[in-house]
Amino acid sequence: MYTSLASAIVIGVNGRGITVEVDITSGIPQINVVGLPDSAIRESVERVRSAIRNSNYQFPLERITINLAPADMKKEGTGLDLAIAAGILKASKQINCELSGSLVVGELSLDGHIRPVHGILAMLEYAKAAGITKIILPHVNSFEASLISGLLLCPITNLRELENINYVTSEELLALHQKARNQASTNKVHRQDIDICDVVGQQEAKRALLIAAAGRHNIIVAGPPGVGKTMLMRRLPSIMPPLQEVEALEVTKIYSVAGKLPPQTSEFLTAPPFRSPHHSISVGGLIGGGSIPKPGEVTLSHHGVLFLDELPEFSRQVLELLRQPMEEHTVTISRARSHITFPASFLLAASYNPCPCGYYGFEREGQSCSCTQAMIHRYRAKLSGPLLDRIDLQIDVARPTSLVPSKEDLAMTSEQMRKLVQQAVTLQQQRYRLYAFNYNSELTTQGIKQLVKLPEEAHELIENAFQALGMSMRGYDRIIKIARTIADLAGCIDVHLEHVAEAIQYRKLDIQLHL
Repeated sequence: MYTSLASAIVIGVNGRGITVEVDITSGIPQINVVGLPDSAIRESVERVRSAIRNSNYQFPLERITINLAPADMKKEGTGLDLAIAAGILKASKQINCELSGSLVVGELSLDGHIRPVHGILAMLEYAKAAGITKIILPHVNSFEASLISGLLLCPITNLRELENINYVTSEELLALHQKARNQASTNKVHRQDIDICDVVGQQEAKRALLIAAAGRHNIIVAGPPGVGKTMLMRRLPSIMPPLQEVEALEVTKIYSVAGKLPPQTSEFLTAPPFRSPHHSISVGGLIGGGSIPKPGEVTLSHHGVLFLDELPEFSRQVLELLRQPMEEHTVTISRARSHITFPASFLLAASYNPCPCGYYGFEREGQSCSCTQAMIHRYRAKLSGPLLDRIDLQIDVARPTSLVPSKEDLAMTSEQMRKLVQQAVTLQQQRYRLYAFNYNSELTTQGIKQLVKLPEEAHELIENAFQALGMSMRGYDRIIKIARTIADLAGCIDVHLEHVAEAIQYRKLDIQLHL
């Protein structure tokens, strides 16, 4: 007695099809699972055995062989439980439902109930691309599954429901979930309790944040403790426009794979992600890793903000690994049997104190630095030149002169800044509609030559700055990219001299090294 079913697993952030083959023959009662299963899949044998018995079926007392094809690809997770159980019941002729042409995914509990699995969006994307339109899945996963249109979905809650399969379209299921959806608790586009006008003073930093959000430029802020560095950076997502449809699908799929979607989510995540890992994070936690690699923080912040507070407190090994994803917007992790590429197009926002005590260089404000030169050197040594050179906007912030919000503070809210950012983003998307990128920060050297025209006086200014400050070629290109974003915020078609002059002022680390 033989049967086969279609199922799926997640590798990286993409779904991969798995054929579950079940063969039952006479012989000594035993069950073997082959096809490079991990320990969770091997343990599924006991879950399946108990689930079948507790659902009032008979577990065959014969020789059972389960093959997971393709056999040369390592599989992990619990999402194959339901397909294995259904295959055993089908092969032993205890159920007569038609399962061919359907994708079966779900984890089993010992009493036969179906538990949700991570990454259902990635699996359904694979199924749709492969021409599989019928999906049998856990009822809890039906909320996010209804986001993929053009599929027939059969949400079930226990193993017995396999006998009475009833498919509904994803559009019909989405309509049923509308009443259950709670937008306020699952996905708020922008938090109303966080606003950029809460920050007193720091007009230059606010301007830099506006430029960073508009052109997706990396930004770093230095200053003594308590001046509002963290407060500023946490408000960066509030001035960024909602994700576009394609971006929202990518982000929602990543969070589905990572198991971080809010429960019963039946809409795409449209708010730009904001991730702020602790400085004790490991290499695998930041970049991703594992025997079968899982996404790290750089992937979870895809199309959003990765905020590293107190940057020198992170290990140098971890920080240096950021250089490649900052340039290529992807992370590739190689293992003996696979090479996984994760998306990692994030805006890096960082802050740090100038020294361990935090007051070096700010003695004029009434504070005294207690650090020795050796301590300061060790502290700053974690921040390598190549890493800092990849951060477009580099600014200092000082203690505000007054605690009373000024008219300038109250005049520009997050909503107003978000509108300016949206206008600049629209200009960039129109300009780059024929290219494989959307933002000024993604311009290549060749793209700068073709798409950014500098007037003669602006070209001379940036050449003089290049010579006087000893900039790298990367720093030279970044000034032009920033100037292009400043011009977009001003609604200018061309880059002017004042745009380049302002852009140079945001390379504070280059300026400080040559004072």
